[in-house]
Amino acid sequence: MAAPTILVTGGAGFIGSNFIRYLLAETDVRIVNLDALTYAGNLASLADCLDSERHLFVRGSITSADLVAYLLKQHAVDGIINFAAESHVDRSILGPKVFVETNVQGTLTLLSAAREAGVRRFLQVSTDEVYGSLGDQGFFTEETPLSPNSPYSASKASADLLVRAFHHTFGLDTVTTRCSNNYGPYQFPEKLIPLIIMNARQNKALPVYGDGLNVRDWLYVGDHCSAIWTAFSKGRAGAVYNIGGNSERTNLDVIRTILQQVGKPESLITFVKDRPGHDRRYAIDASRIQAELGWRPAVDFETAMARTVRWYLDHQPWLDQVASGDYQTYYQTLYGNRGRA
Repeated sequence: MAAPTILVTGGAGFIGSNFIRYLLAETDVRIVNLDALTYAGNLASLADCLDSERHLFVRGSITSADLVAYLLKQHAVDGIINFAAESHVDRSILGPKVFVETNVQGTLTLLSAAREAGVRRFLQVSTDEVYGSLGDQGFFTEETPLSPNSPYSASKASADLLVRAFHHTFGLDTVTTRCSNNYGPYQFPEKLIPLIIMNARQNKALPVYGDGLNVRDWLYVGDHCSAIWTAFSKGRAGAVYNIGGNSERTNLDVIRTILQQVGKPESLITFVKDRPGHDRRYAIDASRIQAELGWRPAVDFETAMARTVRWYLDHQPWLDQVASGDYQTYYQTLYGNRGRA
């Protein structure tokens, strides 16, 4: 029996590239990787995967209905795992329109194509930000009402509801995962952890929103990848699964941990004006995926953070290339004006 073919969208992004590497190492599936290579899509993050016979990269947008339909038919796609999204809250505050176009319209395009092509399963990769903000106590469960507070999280919540509707109305087999804050290799350096590592090693100021006491649950990207594949392989049709790392930390805690590991002083910390509508605390109850599917994080925060910091220090050319914008020429260098489909 031939191995299944999975369409992974957004596979050149941070989590997507880690997930493709996970699939190549842990499964026998064939992968069609569709990515528009926007600012956060970096083909250099997949340099060691591009020659694999089981991985085909295609440059294009999930909003292109014709392209998506072609790929599903041409490669007899069995399942779709949708990472593709505009994902930075600050950018959504400055320009919400593209977040609706990609995160909402793009998801609708994928769902419609999946239904038309008879795709076996559609997994939507979402975020705990759709739940809004928590107080000092309690956790987000899968039954927590959606209450997004930024244009980014509103667009993701909208996409989640479309996924729910396609399952309920059309019987499409869907699963939705909602994760807490990810960290690990290949993360775009506008995000907190790689930004702090990059600035700290250059003795630059470390910008911290507000008082730095906003709390997030931190999830190592490798654990997230295994959870997504577990949910795709074994999850109930129509189900939502929260994925968390059981690692609540304030932003200041995270930054101080990094400074200790790179041997830099806390005097680099610089407090800046808080982000508009900055949610105070997120915390995930991941007991459903643990009880139903047997998934648990495999690595604790301290071990994974040390691994992450070491990766960035050992891959400074990658980080410098991304920070300078040179990564955007990588695709052109590899493929010129030729697409791959």
